[in-house]
Order: sequence, then C-alpha cells, then structure tokens
Amino acid sequence: MGHCLRYFFLKNGMAAKTRDPNLLKVLLHLQQHEDSQQRRVEAQELDPQLALLRTWQTGRLEQTYPDLLGNAKTGPACRFILSDIYAARDFSQRDHDIEHLYRLLSKFLPEHMLKLLVYAIEMKQLTYQLDQAQVHALVEKLGVTDTITPEQYAEAYRICDNYAERERQIELVVEIIEEICLGLRWPFTGPTLRLARIPAEAAGWFEFYDFLERGYQAMYPMRARKDEQAFIRTIHKREMQILDRIFAGHPDPFHID
Repeated sequence: MGHCLRYFFLKNGMAAKTRDPNLLKVLLHLQQHEDSQQRRVEAQELDPQLALLRTWQTGRLEQTYPDLLGNAKTGPACRFILSDIYAARDFSQRDHDIEHLYRLLSKFLPEHMLKLLVYAIEMKQLTYQLDQAQVHALVEKLGVTDTITPEQYAEAYRICDNYAERERQIELVVEIIEEICLGLRWPFTGPTLRLARIPAEAAGWFEFYDFLERGYQAMYPMRARKDEQAFIRTIHKREMQILDRIFAGHPDPFHID
C-alpha cells in the first residue's frame, strides 16, 4: 500500500490541494501501519430464521415510511437504510472492516471523527443481539416456522422485554444519520471520498469504502439541515410510537396515521 499512496499523492498533488490535513494524516498513517491491509472474512450464509426476521422487518419499514420512500430528497436515504442496515444478507466483511479500522485509527484520530465508527459498531452489535433474542422468542416461544404475523412479532417484543435496548437502537439510527449529515455539510466530504478511493481500494477496503460512498450519495439530497431534521423527527416519532404501542399491547401497533 505504501508505494500506491506515494504515487497517489504525487499524481494528484494531494499534499498541496487538500484543505483537510486530517485526511492526509489518516492516509499517511495507513501507509506506514503494518496492519493497514484488509483481512478477508469468509462469507457466511445467513441463518434462515434470521433471514425471515429481517425480511419481515424490511417489509414493515416499507409500510411505515411510504411517504419518505416516495420523496425525492428522503427516498435514497430510506432505501440505503433498508439495503445496508436491515437487509436479509451477510454483512460480515463490512462489519469486520469497521471494527478493524476503528482499532487501527482510534489512537490516531480525534474523538469527534470516530463517532460514526463507534455508533456503527454499537448499532451492529446491538442489532445482532436484539435480532437473536427476537428469533428465539418467535421460534422457541411462539412456534414460528416460515411466516411471521404482526401479532407474533409484537408478542415476541414483549417476551424479550427489552424496551430500553430497543429505545437505544432507535437513538443510534438517529445518531448515525446526524453524523453522516454533519459530514454532508462539510464542503470537502465529496472530494475527500473521491481522493480516498484509489488508496482505499488498493488496501482492500472495497466493501467499507463502497458503504461510505453509497451512504454519502444516498444522504446527499438531505444536506440542508431542515431536511435532515425533518427526516430524523419523522423516523424517531414513528419508531417510538410503534415501540410504545407494542409494549402497551395495542391490537395494531404498526398502523401509524
């Protein structure tokens, strides 16, 4: 990776052009760090019961947010959340990359630049724990096999009895969106991503870089703070309403007017 970065700096005049010294420091640090190369993780087939749960969750979110999905500004962000957070597919490589980069850079970057990585790691770990508990309740307690009804899903929530953890999950979604949108309002985010593509891919960080770039593109239409805040308020309000209605035993907790 070192030769690639040196060539990249010279070809692009990066040291002279970039107005973000942190980007240059990060790439130089990765150039010199012996652990900077990506470690490949063997892809795993998603557990069928977990895949069933996540497919149901994706469908529920689509029914909860048809207005946001159909809006030109918020639609790409909604679809990104559905495809890259709740989708029924294996994220082992990307999740490994996030944790590896955090360990690699946590002693180097200032705290505020690590927030997004920290939130992403916490979100991944918490979501996995909650999904595993939900699957256990659905299968072992409620006898779910190949389909999930709204009534079974809500009852499994109450069996798990993890309101505080579910509330934290909603808060993490909000915090991740806030951090991404904060970067959107920084004028050098787009150029930074373009400059970082070659060295990032040369080091093997394709999945993680692709995740960042597509997330940036999906959130970009909401770069105005008023659009971001409206998006966040809508998600937080509806998800908390559904959570409260589930634990209150509402007969149709997922129907939000």
